[in-house]
Amino acid sequence: MTETRDVVELILQDHRRMEDLFHRMRSVEADRAAALREFAGLLIAHALAEESKVYPALKRYKRIDDDELEHGEEEHEEGNEALLGLLEVDEVGSTEWDEKLEELVKAITHHTDEEERTILNGARENVAMDRREELGGAFLAERERRLKEGCGAVENVRRIVSRS
Repeated sequence: MTETRDVVELILQDHRRMEDLFHRMRSVEADRAAALREFAGLLIAHALAEESKVYPALKRYKRIDDDELEHGEEEHEEGNEALLGLLEVDEVGSTEWDEKLEELVKAITHHTDEEERTILNGARENVAMDRREELGGAFLAERERRLKEGCGAVENVRRIVSRS
């Protein structure tokens, strides 16, 4: 992937990585547990960085719908709950694992599709590139900080879900 600081492109790159991880979590040949660990960290760090650095900045733009931003945060909560459900399954590859994985895929795919069509298109059309790059730097720094904290650990996901 090309090195970019554009927050829209960075978020899209994360979305594509999540899709790749879904494929790995579904594959019997892959290390599904490792894919889930990577996914959990990425999902939590990504959402927290969006909510703390990107969404508040986008609320300042008249042509970006505040309701869509609030809806995005609600969908983050739904995704976190689905993630927790999968993290709490004891046996990777069990019927329960497959069911919880599909619930997670459905929640995240729905959210990323909506976010790309509404929030990200709005940002692309209404936010100047220099500001998008500034937001991209803040998003990356916050996401990396959260990843280093181990934000995808099941205990942390439980805390996040219990607060919502």
